[in-house]
Amino acid sequence: MHIAICGNIGSGKTTLTQKLSKHYGWKSELESVDDNPYLEDFYNDMGRWSFHLQVYFLNNRFEQIKRIQNSSFSTIQDRTIYEDAYIFASNLRKSGHIDARDYQNYLGLFHSMMEHVVPPDLLIYIKADIPRLVRNIQKRGRGYEDAIRLDYLKNLNRHYEEWIGSYHLGKLLLIDVNDIDFVDRIEDFSAIVSTIDVELNGLFSGKD
Repeated sequence: MHIAICGNIGSGKTTLTQKLSKHYGWKSELESVDDNPYLEDFYNDMGRWSFHLQVYFLNNRFEQIKRIQNSSFSTIQDRTIYEDAYIFASNLRKSGHIDARDYQNYLGLFHSMMEHVVPPDLLIYIKADIPRLVRNIQKRGRGYEDAIRLDYLKNLNRHYEEWIGSYHLGKLLLIDVNDIDFVDRIEDFSAIVSTIDVELNGLFSGKD
């Protein structure tokens, strides 16, 4: 199986990916952050580095998908290739940080890749409001993220709501984390696992 987790910056995607990977014994594919050569520059100058960053993420995600599709193990993926295009690149274009020529070049590359991409069996969307995102971002203490603007997070959240509202490529599970703490409260994590178990049982019965 291919399970993917999506959500805004600071929503808890990576942490939940790691916890579910350990719980179910799934292989994990994490987002390339610490070794990303463009991320710090991007937050300091979005207009200069947006296109470079998005192409880097797109290529990295496509490499992940190839590994997932060629693997015999169930895999959980931290963020999807759809978010790269429909959320982040789209938002940067609408915000004027990527010009029309570069955006069309990016979309051409994305659509070429999509001919070889199989959607995940289950997409898990972590829904988090702005105050929760900000708390999580501040808690993890990545210096370059201090430059993230609130309006940037708000615009991303709007893109997520629109995209999730029209998602039709497979099974979708929404998890609202605004009033739960799946890191420090075992009962909250257990509740998430129980919800996922229901979806997984549906997947298995559907394949039978």
